[in-house]
Amino acid sequence: MRGGLARTVPLITSRDNAVFKSLKKLAQSGRERKKTGLALLDGEHLIAGFVERIGPPQLLVVSPAGLQREEIRTLLEALPSVPLTLMSDALFQEIAPVETPTGILARVAIPQLPLAEKIQFAVFLETLQDPGNLGSILRSAAAAGAQAAYLSAGCADAWSPRVLRGGMGAHFHLPIREGVNLVEIAENFVGDVVVTSLQAEVDLFELDLGGPVAFVIGNEGAGVSPSLQQAATQRVRIPMPGAMESLNAAAAAAICFFERVRQVSERTRPRKS
Repeated sequence: MRGGLARTVPLITSRDNAVFKSLKKLAQSGRERKKTGLALLDGEHLIAGFVERIGPPQLLVVSPAGLQREEIRTLLEALPSVPLTLMSDALFQEIAPVETPTGILARVAIPQLPLAEKIQFAVFLETLQDPGNLGSILRSAAAAGAQAAYLSAGCADAWSPRVLRGGMGAHFHLPIREGVNLVEIAENFVGDVVVTSLQAEVDLFELDLGGPVAFVIGNEGAGVSPSLQQAATQRVRIPMPGAMESLNAAAAAAICFFERVRQVSERTRPRKS
């Protein structure tokens, strides 16, 4: 028994250990994640969210420091059948995605959530490269009730530790499809495909978003490609009466998503007699 752990688990202290080497590669390599179909979740909150929505992880990894935390011990007690690896604090630090590790990681099979037969609300993300932006957008999309997120080639890896941390569990609610042809999907989408543009004449808040809609969020610097702009059915601007010329991609996305939420909720709200 270690730190109150109810099962005997050997402590890994060597960098030559096969489990350590495989986990480190998984933490650092998007190519490895795609090849294996596996990802690492950091922290008890993200792991608990995965368990609630998807099911048990393949493997739990905990550090001696992590075992001192009551929340982690409680989580381990709730998952007695999941294989457990105890790793020295020094080695755990090498695979943890944050400077101050939570003390627990989980190796999971990347879930492929099913798509709805008729998608009413989708998000198209084109070559978004900042993991923080991507995680935040996925979180906002899931919170706003989006039914799918389509990511083009060139986007940050949706299952990287930084994107997962920014998503705060969105990955377990929102079907995500990576490396897709956004122009093809846009051309076949039954509804409006909306691109924001500083030069657009239509105000976002004037556009009817009550029907099926897909919002396009482009690259942080280059914006949306000409081919995807051409495939869009609506170009809108977000009014900015202040001194700034543009918005962060994640902020612009959240404004679009929740304007749709506002419009839909107003239509479904019972009218006062």
